[in-house]
Amino acid sequence: MQNSCLAIILAAGEGTRMKSSTPKVLHRVAGLPMVGHVIETAKEADVDKRVVVVGVDSRRVKTAIAEIDSECEFSIQQQQQGTAHAVLTADTWLKQNFEHVLVLNGDVPLITKESLSTMRQKLRQGADLVVMGFETDNPYGYGRMLVENGQLLAIREQKDASDEEKAITFCNGGVMAFNGRVAHEVLQAIDNNNAQSEYYLTDAVELLHNMGKSVVAHKVDKEETLGINNRVQLAEVENIWQQRRRKEMMLAGVTLAAPETVYFCHDTEIAPDCTIEPNVVFGSGVKVAGNVSIRAFSHLEGATIGKGAAIGPFTRLRPEAELLEGAKVGNFCEVKKSVIGQGAKINHLSYIGDASIGAGSNIGAGTITCNYDGINKHHTDIGKNVFVGTNSSLVAPLVIGDGAYIASGSVITKDVPAGALGIGRSKHVNKDDYAAKIRGRNAATKARRTREKPD
Repeated sequence: MQNSCLAIILAAGEGTRMKSSTPKVLHRVAGLPMVGHVIETAKEADVDKRVVVVGVDSRRVKTAIAEIDSECEFSIQQQQQGTAHAVLTADTWLKQNFEHVLVLNGDVPLITKESLSTMRQKLRQGADLVVMGFETDNPYGYGRMLVENGQLLAIREQKDASDEEKAITFCNGGVMAFNGRVAHEVLQAIDNNNAQSEYYLTDAVELLHNMGKSVVAHKVDKEETLGINNRVQLAEVENIWQQRRRKEMMLAGVTLAAPETVYFCHDTEIAPDCTIEPNVVFGSGVKVAGNVSIRAFSHLEGATIGKGAAIGPFTRLRPEAELLEGAKVGNFCEVKKSVIGQGAKINHLSYIGDASIGAGSNIGAGTITCNYDGINKHHTDIGKNVFVGTNSSLVAPLVIGDGAYIASGSVITKDVPAGALGIGRSKHVNKDDYAAKIRGRNAATKARRTREKPD
């Protein structure tokens, strides 16, 4: 399998410190399970085969990963006996003579494809093992990287380090890249002769060095190596991910008025020349074309936005909302599973669900599509250049033809033909001098209740 690469992703940890019924690696960063970020990065780095090591009770993890990457395969670590033991559960694939073998951690989602590609390049240049490392001002608790003359001699754990070694600030980042020709041999040579009786992947460094093989380090920013073990660390990683994506968006031509208040999802797509005001949140599946304005305090999920559209402020776009070119959805509006035609406007205080609105139509304030009968959802079809007056209720299923006019305050229960005026109001009646009678009656009722009130 020349020029091929295997990634073994460790995801069998129980994650007890998360204090959650959800497996740790399924907790989300930017809307994607953290292990999904690792898988996606591996794919971007041209990894051919991805194998995830999971625990015994792994049904939820395997199901979630299959939705992210249907080509992922799995190995099961029946008992947790250390990192090298976990990697060897993928023995079937290790024996297949991959050129490179990457060992990644499912709870370290900030690793970049550039780092993985660089580590693979060092393998091509003659290294047999490349270990990711980072510099830190506070190395306490990390394994120290012992480097001499460009070669990584060993990784010394905190408890085993001498005072001199404890002063080293270059630390183990946990990610390794093996030459495929030596990976299986050295992993099998690792023993569990230690206080914990576990098989440690870091022992591969000294073993290969003693075999006369080349072992080198690859230095990265510390944030790439951050693992997630609790909710505090989850929030820290989320913050770093968002900072990265905001910078990417702005460099790609998107204006963020207050970047620190905008939250993207892992799959958010925004074309250049869009402007996003403060406090906008993107859920999954949002695609935005160019020259779109998204005003403050809007929430978008599963929506497609056409060129030159305007959204917000205080707009909610739910899944399958589609705004065509130049459409506008304004303040305090919600749109769900509906197509808003070219140049159509829903300016304020409206709910549009399970509907299609034709080009140039105007939906007045307080309009709602009554799409749900308690059991089934029904569709409202509004044609082109329709005017729907304020405070109208459109009871689906319903068709309103092109150019129709809906009178304000109407409840429309029947189809309205093209060009017609639809009116659905109760009859208006005036009763002269009746206001004083109502006030008198109300005052008498109040007085009676006061007399009857117990002391």
